[in-house]
Amino acid sequence: HVQLVESGGGSVQAGGSLGLSCAASGYTYCVSWFRRSPGKEREGIAKIKGFGITTYTDSVKGRFTISKDNAKNTLYLQMNSLKPEDTAVYYCAASATSSCGVTSGVQYWGQGTQVTVS
Repeated sequence: HVQLVESGGGSVQAGGSLGLSCAASGYTYCVSWFRRSPGKEREGIAKIKGFGITTYTDSVKGRFTISKDNAKNTLYLQMNSLKPEDTAVYYCAASATSSCGVTSGVQYWGQGTQVTVS
């Protein structure tokens, strides 16, 4: 069992930047970030699998950057040019398979952290 603990988040004005971190208790093949906006279902927005293959959903492409430090078992999400529609609870997620970008493929979840953009 892998435990995921997020940090970061908070409130920021539109156009600003924010960074999230997620410390994992062990290694997993695929790690990702999800978010759940008010009134919407949780959606995968970025993931890294294997040796660093990254994918992003279109709504964050070019603004968000996912990265990880394997030595620290820590996942990051750098969010730039934030918009009010980025307001959501952000979750880190992990899986032993390559399917950590979809809810059904996630084996481990973080507790979530609130990001508010005004």
